[in-house]
Amino acid sequence: MRLELRPVRPAGWWLDALLVAGFAAITILLAAKTPLLDLDLAVRDFVDAHRPGWAGTTLLIFNRLGQGGQILTPLALIAAFFLARARHTVRPFLLVVGAFVITYVTIGPLKIWTDRTAASDHKVAHPEYLFHIDSGMSYPSGHVVNAIVWYGVLATLLTDVLSRRLVAAIRYTIPLVLLFTTTYLSFHWITDGLAALMLGLLLDRILRRTPWDAIPLGSRLTRSGWAGPFYDTH
Repeated sequence: MRLELRPVRPAGWWLDALLVAGFAAITILLAAKTPLLDLDLAVRDFVDAHRPGWAGTTLLIFNRLGQGGQILTPLALIAAFFLARARHTVRPFLLVVGAFVITYVTIGPLKIWTDRTAASDHKVAHPEYLFHIDSGMSYPSGHVVNAIVWYGVLATLLTDVLSRRLVAAIRYTIPLVLLFTTTYLSFHWITDGLAALMLGLLLDRILRRTPWDAIPLGSRLTRSGWAGPFYDTH
């Protein structure tokens, strides 16, 4: 049985290729100690010098919008539960599981591999370098990747519940807020966030392409009527 990929916008694989190339280019430039590292330092020093206490406290609240395991995954599971009941199908949970797996096998390993220290660490010599400190876990920004992937999942699950504008705001606005907060609070270097944008958009396109409605779920679920589609009922 051949599974046909779902369409995405923009169509084709050219954007996926650009995202992979962009992520690779940022990683290579950072590893080669190019002027891109000077940009990271300049942005970090600027925000450190222009962060009043009230701004840091306020943005810290917004930054929690990117906590995958503590906030986003439970929200996605709740949304999947209600959609599954409404459509009488377990397939919404496939999307949630897929998002969990794809973030788990990418964000953590990349952080471990690149060994980059957080922008807030002023005690380490040259914390901006990649492949520098074994305990470094800064690159790419997990908050930003999680925001793109998990709010994309929520937008998909809530498409028929919320207005189109609100769904678009959930999918696109919150990740940009996370990019700003993680940089402004010096939790991440600016390039951590830019690389995370590219990785997150790539993972989001993979999830949106996956034909969740066509994946075989076995005869038992099919006979019980819980293997029906959830995308193609509207």
